[in-house]
Order: sequence, then C-alpha cells, then structure tokens
Amino acid sequence: MRERVVAACDGASKGNPGPAGWAWVVADGTETPARWEAGPLGRATNNVAELTALERLLAATDPDVPLEIRMDSQYAMKAVTTWLPGWKRNGWKTAAGKPVANQDLVVRIDELLDGRTVEFRYVPAHQVDGDRLNDFADRAASQAATVQQPAGSDLGSPEPPPAPDAPQARAPRRRTGASRPRGGGSARTLKAKFPGRCRCGRSYAAGEPIARNDQGWGHPECRTATAG
Repeated sequence: MRERVVAACDGASKGNPGPAGWAWVVADGTETPARWEAGPLGRATNNVAELTALERLLAATDPDVPLEIRMDSQYAMKAVTTWLPGWKRNGWKTAAGKPVANQDLVVRIDELLDGRTVEFRYVPAHQVDGDRLNDFADRAASQAATVQQPAGSDLGSPEPPPAPDAPQARAPRRRTGASRPRGGGSARTLKAKFPGRCRCGRSYAAGEPIARNDQGWGHPECRTATAG
C-alpha cells in the first residue's frame, strides 16, 4: 500500500455560468500524472465545477491511504476546511442565515472526507512553470467544459491540450519609446491583492499580475487580446 497519494482537481466554466467541466489527476511516485478523469457538467458555475471535481476525486481514491489534494480554488477549499463546521452547526445555513449554496455537493464531500486523512494544498493557477498536477487538471477540466465529453486514462484519452490562454514565458522587450495603447486603455499591470476570475472564465491568484479590461480586472493577455 502506498504511504501517500498526491493528486489535483479542478473545475472550469466557460461563462460562469456556462458550459462546465470537472477533472482530477493522481500522480505516480515521481509526481507525474498517472491516472486521470474528466467529465462534462452541461451548464454550471465555476463553484459547482470545482466542488464536483473534488467530490469525484475523493470517490475515486482509496479512503485508507493519506491523500494530498492540490487545488487552485479558494472557494472549494475553504468550503470544506473552514466554513463547513459552522454550516453544520447552523443547520446548513450561512452566518447570514441563508441556505448554503451547493449544499448537496458539500454534504457529499463531507461524507467522503469522514475518517480519512486528507491534506489540502493551495497552488496558484496559470503560472509559468507552475504545479504540474494542477496544470494537468486545469487543462482537462477546460477541455471537458469546451467539448462536453468525458475523457480519462481509463478511456485511453490523450493528455489534454494546452489551454489557449495559458501564460507563456515572455522574451525581454526592447525599449523603443513609450506608446499609448489604442482605445484609450491603460497598459498598467499590478499584482492582485485577492484571488479572482478573469473575463475569460479562468481564475487568477493573489500576487499574480492583472490588468484592467472592459469588464473589470483579469489576465494582462486578455486585455491586450481585446484592445483596439
């Protein structure tokens, strides 16, 4: 029996709500993706997709083996590690007295966590040279959301392709003088104080560079792609 299993899970929604999908991946002893599964959810929110990914991962792994789960969703992680005890004490109501959102999924996850050793580890999303397992789960969930088809190692599926908006290592820019972006927008970027979600439907982490676009804040590349 393995001493510990390292895994990652992620969800994606193209529109939030919109076409959604979930995915999980389990690593081998060298933390290389070894077994994975992804599936469609039809139209759903990012939060539903993230929680579904966690529920499917827990259901697919041995409860007797300690599990490390890497996630980029602050909501899903806090829902089951921070907020859940209070929700249960309050009869599945929030501190404001409102019904807990996505209660069915949270209850199922709570049942699957009972009696097992699970360590949750937050990893920032969409980082150049970021966590390999999280990147794999992110790509698989994004593909499932887009094509609305199941995939996975047991189905003989190939590794999910890179996301079209995945960050790339940038070559140093030559200084050729200041220029003003078309459309009157600002080229300024800053580091996010809190995690959030870009207009493209993908999340960004606290500390990641972000830039303002016509719908708020998001990835700098999403702003430049729509400038003009």
